[in-house]
Amino acid sequence: MTIPVLINLQTLIDEQKCYETVRQLRWPQGVTCCKCGSKHVVKRGFDETQPHRQRYQCQACKSRFDDLSGTIFAGHHQPLQTWILCLYLMGLNLSTHQIAAELDLNKDDAQQMTSQLRSGIVEKKHEILLSGEVECDEVYLIAGFKGQSAEVRKRGETVVRGG
Repeated sequence: MTIPVLINLQTLIDEQKCYETVRQLRWPQGVTCCKCGSKHVVKRGFDETQPHRQRYQCQACKSRFDDLSGTIFAGHHQPLQTWILCLYLMGLNLSTHQIAAELDLNKDDAQQMTSQLRSGIVEKKHEILLSGEVECDEVYLIAGFKGQSAEVRKRGETVVRGG
């Protein structure tokens, strides 16, 4: 009998690639200051605990920030690759319990991470504007009166007269 080999998903994802992807998605036109929006930014080394996390300093307002400053990933003890994997597993429609097991996380940590990711997605979601001809299916204003238009009219007249 062979023992199944368990694969730690986190070892399959490169931390450096995660940071590069965040930079590309966050600043497609080049790094800008989180505080004032200036493009006059210089690199100021890397984080000591996360060697691929680039630090920056704005030349306009002198503020310091890094790749994750001002994002939902900032200020947490989990590495970026764990957040990216969590997001990926959410996309596969895994439960929080399954995500916790896959990423070797405490279930409360997984719950907190998935909640934050969901709220971040909703916050960045663009408003949908309908235009042109729009079609919708059946709408029931008063459930229970389907097929009883005479009863609906009678109720409507009572409301108008009594109102």
